[in-house]
Amino acid sequence: MTTALPYIDEHTTIVVAEADVLWQALTEALDSAFDRGRYARLVGCADVTATGPRPLTEGSTLPGFRVSAATPTHELVLTGSHRYSVYALIFHIDEAGPGRYLLRAESRAAFPGLQGRVYRRLVIGTGAHAMGMRRLLASIRTRTEKQAAR
Repeated sequence: MTTALPYIDEHTTIVVAEADVLWQALTEALDSAFDRGRYARLVGCADVTATGPRPLTEGSTLPGFRVSAATPTHELVLTGSHRYSVYALIFHIDEAGPGRYLLRAESRAAFPGLQGRVYRRLVIGTGAHAMGMRRLLASIRTRTEKQAAR
């Protein structure tokens, strides 16, 4: 399903830590970022609460997302839908040198109908999505590097 969705964008950051520390920090940061679920309820997301095992595994949910695939230290695929969109957020962890990893966040989404097009313009067209993704990746990097320094 995720590759069938139109590509939106990709954001990256380099993280200085081992892959297992990055994976743990990634799943913790996502739980923190989507913990309240107000927005998920507002737009009518299919998943509005956090459920399932932690760290995130296939079938776990976050407000707005369901974990469709989880390959620890390599890839985490989150999918979801609401009134205006069907979407996927895919995190890739690629080796970038000794003790360094490239964390990539790939966004894919379809915005059906007039309401979907308006929503896309508001979220993607204004740059709000890109700003949120950059902020999320920065928080994951900071969390990871703090945990690695312990």
